[in-house]
Amino acid sequence: MSVASSKADRRMTAIERAVDVLISSRGHAGPPRLERACALLRRQSPLHWVERPGVRPFWAVTRYADVGSIETRSREFAAGPRTYLASEMSEAVLQRVTGKPQLVRSLTEMDPPDHSAYRAITQGAFSPTALRDMEAWLSRWSADIIDRAAARGDACDFAADVALPFTFRVIGRMLGTPESDDARLARLAQAFVSAEDPRRRLAEAPGDTMRMAMLALRDYFEAVIADRRAAPREDLATRIAHARPHDQAMPHYELISYFILLVTAGHDTTALALAGGLEALLAAPDQFARLRAEPALLDSAIEEMLRWTSPVRHFMRTALCDTEVAGQPIREGEALALFFHSANRDETMFENAGTFRIDRSPNPHIAFGRGPHICMGLQLARMQMRALFAELLQRTKRIELAGRVRRVESPFMSGVSALPVRISFCAPRRSAIA
Repeated sequence: MSVASSKADRRMTAIERAVDVLISSRGHAGPPRLERACALLRRQSPLHWVERPGVRPFWAVTRYADVGSIETRSREFAAGPRTYLASEMSEAVLQRVTGKPQLVRSLTEMDPPDHSAYRAITQGAFSPTALRDMEAWLSRWSADIIDRAAARGDACDFAADVALPFTFRVIGRMLGTPESDDARLARLAQAFVSAEDPRRRLAEAPGDTMRMAMLALRDYFEAVIADRRAAPREDLATRIAHARPHDQAMPHYELISYFILLVTAGHDTTALALAGGLEALLAAPDQFARLRAEPALLDSAIEEMLRWTSPVRHFMRTALCDTEVAGQPIREGEALALFFHSANRDETMFENAGTFRIDRSPNPHIAFGRGPHICMGLQLARMQMRALFAELLQRTKRIELAGRVRRVESPFMSGVSALPVRISFCAPRRSAIA
């Protein structure tokens, strides 16, 4: 074997190992290894054709420019029918439940003309004007959740005790579900989006976990729908239950899917960004100290937290025609996995991309996606992060890590799921929640 061919073999072996890290559930629970793998792929094979036993082939897209390009070319790349990476075994299990290509069909799986019609049902509730009415309540709720943490003493798990209940109550309040149901619904939602994680799954096989979570959520929201149709209220559940996209009653499959989308995307992504954002501040004490000294930097710090954490790790797109991306031919029907987390660490787009900087500017991250499928709740997520961190900065004197950090084992949605901390609080301030 020649020296050149030996080097080529080693290069290809390194690339394939990097792909294994990128698409594995455990790979996303280990940041240093994941970042090395993503950096290698961006440099050497940013559009890489992946063939693995038990998984349908696809292109792994890791570079910022390519991810952004595909996201904005909706006439060439469809959101359905393949929305996220799953094994052929899991896909088969889930298709037996619904008899359809996907387990659910919500906005993330839809393309025109359905996507715009279904998005319009709730988009108004997430507009800046509508959300301004929530700001006072969010401020009080932030104070209350910090009060609850203070009542536990100086130690808590910020991810489980603060970020999770804080974010789920926000979407629960908008939907009109009672706070007493939050813990159960959050458990089901987390199992649905992170079925590979051993601490989130409901069964041994990911497909079975997703099936169980979907059926439990379906049963819950069928009761909610029946209630809102009998007695409408001023909440999102009523709006969805009575919606008529294309001037027709919403089919049951899409109706249940809409609720599942809101309880999954509506809380876990923001909770992971909150916990991951605090972990980043703890790992960079100079940045934390600067934020305390210059609270006007909070908005730019939040944007950096979103770039840094990128909780939604990938979505998939399918080529609607023969086309190309960065000179690479893509055939009609081929699937592409867009890795947002890798794109947000692209050294060609972000100076010192591997460094957490609260004053980063510009910061054109794509943690919320881009194009027609950009996250509908992006302003709400920012509002929640701003409200909670503003309260945290005001109410605490010192925060330090107090145990092992754990991350979600999932290539779809990942981030800090356990963040034990010790907090020195200032004088407590009680706040009534309306």
